Amino acid sequence: MAPMHTYMADCDLPGMTREQLAGSEARIQRACEQAVARGDVVRYLRAVWVPGDGRVMYLFQARDATSVEAVCQAAEVSFLRLVDAVDGSGR
Repeated sequence: MAPMHTYMADCDLPGMTREQLAGSEARIQRACEQAVARGDVVRYLRAVWVPGDGRVMYLFQARDATSVEAVCQAAEVSFLRLVDAVDGSGR
């Protein structure tokens, strides 16, 4: 079984509100649940929102970036880049 990696989807979302952030997180969570039901392993960790910069960084754990891309697409979350990341909490 391939090891899990942490990925960050870096999004440019100027004008985002708390309600829109909550909605995007709910869509991501549903998309992750659907991926797991299909046998894919993708776990949504959390979002880091920087309202002053209009940026949101969504953090995931998955075996590969392709799985995270599929979840973001299903959740209608567009990102500027998807990168391998190191979660300082040790995950």
